Amino acid sequence: MHCCGGIEPLLDDIIEAGFDILNPVQCSACGMAPRELKKNYGRRIVFWGGGVDTQKTLPFGTPQEVREEVKQRIDIFAEGGGFVFNTIHNAVANIPLENAIAMFETIRDYR
Repeated sequence: MHCCGGIEPLLDDIIEAGFDILNPVQCSACGMAPRELKKNYGRRIVFWGGGVDTQKTLPFGTPQEVREEVKQRIDIFAEGGGFVFNTIHNAVANIPLENAIAMFETIRDYR
């Protein structure tokens, strides 16, 4: 199911309605903390996204900040399965090449 924003209060109903994949996973929105999402819903839904923030970290962070966020999100969401790495939402123009490379290298290193 595609649904942006702070949808955590709706997740039980979304899952009950039969949806089994959530995309995007907008961790920057209210109530969408990655650890809490994984803890509370990780056995019942696949998280397709949430791998790196495309509004802040990827376009404006340093390559090291990108690496740290990608690694942290993989560590959180991939535990026990149910995670497809993707950015929080669409990657936008003007992302520094160094940041895109940092994201892809980290994904490769921690897959």
